[in-house]
Amino acid sequence: MKAFEFNDRLVESYEQFSRSFSDIGAGDLKDAVDAEYAAKRFWPDALLSLNPRYEESRTVDDLVASGDLDEATGRIFRLDGASLRLHKHQAQAIAKAKAGESFVVTTGTGSGKSLCFFVPVVDEIVRAARAGDPRKTRAIIVYPMNALANSQINEIDKFIDGSGLPDEFKPVVRRYTGQESPEERRRIADNPPDILLTNFMMAEMLLTRNGEPDSTVVANAEGLGFIVLDELHTYRGRQGADVAVLVRRIKDRCAPDKAPICIGTSATMASGEEGTDRASEVAEVAGRLFGAEIGPENVIGETLRRATDDRLDPEWAKSRLSSTLEDPFPEDLTNDILREHPLAVWVELALGLKDGKTLERRKPLPFQEAADKLAEDSGVGAERCRKRLEEFLTRVSLPETQRGGTGDGSFLAFKLHRFISGSGEIYTTLTGRPRKVLFEGQREDPDAPGTRLYPTRFCRECGQEYHIVSKAERDGRIGFLPRGIDDTPLDAGPDDDVAGYLCPIPDPDLNPDSDADVDGGKEF
Repeated sequence: MKAFEFNDRLVESYEQFSRSFSDIGAGDLKDAVDAEYAAKRFWPDALLSLNPRYEESRTVDDLVASGDLDEATGRIFRLDGASLRLHKHQAQAIAKAKAGESFVVTTGTGSGKSLCFFVPVVDEIVRAARAGDPRKTRAIIVYPMNALANSQINEIDKFIDGSGLPDEFKPVVRRYTGQESPEERRRIADNPPDILLTNFMMAEMLLTRNGEPDSTVVANAEGLGFIVLDELHTYRGRQGADVAVLVRRIKDRCAPDKAPICIGTSATMASGEEGTDRASEVAEVAGRLFGAEIGPENVIGETLRRATDDRLDPEWAKSRLSSTLEDPFPEDLTNDILREHPLAVWVELALGLKDGKTLERRKPLPFQEAADKLAEDSGVGAERCRKRLEEFLTRVSLPETQRGGTGDGSFLAFKLHRFISGSGEIYTTLTGRPRKVLFEGQREDPDAPGTRLYPTRFCRECGQEYHIVSKAERDGRIGFLPRGIDDTPLDAGPDDDVAGYLCPIPDPDLNPDSDADVDGGKEF
């Protein structure tokens, strides 16, 4: 299913789901709720971001030929039989690890950050095996969530299992996260893996519990060579302090004689204010977490390149946008055609990349804002621009084989970031209709100070509204105060406020639209 089609179905399904719990009977309240749904309050326009292309470097086989990687490492890191072509940041990370330096990789989602640590870790393991060293745990990789560990072990095992290496050269990767049975934990202790994947809570328990098999798992990591913290940006505040202590404890227990190489990865960590030295900020945070010297030069960022012809600029594209948007797109949109396609150039530079001293990602923006920007630059109507932009992005994100070419990759891949919030509560006044309706908890109507707002629920059978109140007497007058639906006093005395519900009915003495003692919900 295409991204935009999936997005529309998702929103439609969620709206049906969220509105299925109640049928609002009062016309003024229903109109107010319908208006909020129509305005997309609970699912604003999806954010659009483009997946950039990364500057390429040498292949894994090239590093094997130069002696930087072992031949067995080259046999592991292949895809469909061909040696992996490394991105520039991956090659930089491998070089830092080979030099024995700790580092942090701050590249975007989908940039292959895991290879930045798996390649050097695996290379040390196979070199140790070739030297005849006994198997032990040489790397501990800590994830913030078990789901990440589960995903990563599957990916690295695919590389290892497809290498064709004899068992003595195949790195062993095991997960120790709390999901394992006692029998599996015992097997891990008795047969130490080369790489141990865990989460920070389990790593803490491994180091603080003295029983078996945990103590043996820790003992198997004596002489540890690598500590990796994935998703480094998640470790903030108190949790960050806890992880910093954990890293120091691992180093003290497993590598007291020689400091291990510490590696951090994060897709979102390099986010300092404009004009600040982001690499220095990241290095400072990483240094505190790892308890190690990490300089700005050891913060590895992404190096991007254009998919379109870098001789073509936005002004060239703008002058050709109008006719491009008015005419149908050709059946064939091969990569060669797209490199000089005006809309492809505009999309990449206006929505994907900032072309300054270096190429940088642009921040995601609401899709309608992207369409409006296209309308402004092309002179074509915004609605047509939205439709044409949807169509174009869908086409260029397909494999080239589906666009008339022979390649298997997309030309400009993109993401739609969809955010959905729960519908939550509504708050209404006890005034004449149409009543004021708000969707955020407040004490009073901001447009009518002194007029209270009350949490409101609806009968699932008939749609009748009920206001959640406490009946109170102040200075001889009876009034109604808003309360939370769970704020019901357990032992209310005769002089205490009485929790209940206020239901508008046609009786003029009790109708909240009248000037009865309810007093419009105003203060006493």
